[in-house]
Amino acid sequence: MKMDIQKHNLVPKHEIVSDSEIEPILTELGIRSKEDLPKILATDSVVKEIEAVPGDVLRITRNSTTRDEKTIAIAITYRVVAK
Repeated sequence: MKMDIQKHNLVPKHEIVSDSEIEPILTELGIRSKEDLPKILATDSVVKEIEAVPGDVLRITRNSTTRDEKTIAIAITYRVVAK
């Protein structure tokens, strides 16, 4: 039986960013090209599951509780898939 990795509570949401979204994101982050983003390997289990390929940009959304445990913080990071 295959487990859906993304449904595990410790795995943040991963999604492939559309080509039209990439340039505005890079501009907002002050990054010249997607190759300057942090990398995530194509062999990563979640990358395989969502069928991302080298060169794709992923949006990773993490939910975390703050120290007072009353506020939920959302952190969004971007990674480019590397071989």
